[in-house]
Amino acid sequence: MLKGKVIKSTGSWYQVELDSGDRIQCRILGKFRLNGLKLTNPVAVGDEVEVDYKEEEDTGMIKKVLPRKNYVVRQSPRNLHNLHLMASNIDQAVLIVTIIHPNLKQGFIDRFLLMTEPHDIPVILIFNKADLYEEEEFLIYKMLKEIYESIGYKVMLVSALNNVGTDDLKALLKNKITLISGQSGVGKSTLINSIHPQLNLKTLEISDYTGKGQHTTTFAEMFAIDDETYIIDTPGI
Repeated sequence: MLKGKVIKSTGSWYQVELDSGDRIQCRILGKFRLNGLKLTNPVAVGDEVEVDYKEEEDTGMIKKVLPRKNYVVRQSPRNLHNLHLMASNIDQAVLIVTIIHPNLKQGFIDRFLLMTEPHDIPVILIFNKADLYEEEEFLIYKMLKEIYESIGYKVMLVSALNNVGTDDLKALLKNKITLISGQSGVGKSTLINSIHPQLNLKTLEISDYTGKGQHTTTFAEMFAIDDETYIIDTPGI
């Protein structure tokens, strides 16, 4: 039995990086549960797993998920009665939002914090697209910053387009495993690209018809920035 870490999840296949450094495609065998919860994807990016590798098929079977130090779940987008496991074994989470384009839903922030707070996962709230803000948006940002900082969360204003605040954010990601999440259309992939251009993540514009973001990230994936720095990019919520 080989040990490794799940670095990519497409729903039916999982890419596992073995302790040897080799990467193999894996499926899961049997049913995995999380404290009795019903999950649409019982294995997450970040999971440490044991794999039965079939050399002749060049694929593996995940037989066991090792104990997690933490995890983040959300409501399944396909089944309201199930949960979707986003990531596990992370040091912190970055939630990217914006006041406009698309318009902010504060409840979205609060629901995310309710997912991370039970596991004592530090969260950094990033308000992106500062280059689009006018006086009203800056006043809203100031109000929200005061609210969330007063209860212990770090809040930052950035602009991926103008590279405002991106160096500070890059420093906060250093030497950590960070889950990066956000509402569709907030510029998550653009912001990641501005910090680490070598990743070259796919980006799309806001839909002119709906005014909402379009999904560019379709599955969760872990990227190694260096030997001590990793980010987990997730689909827009």
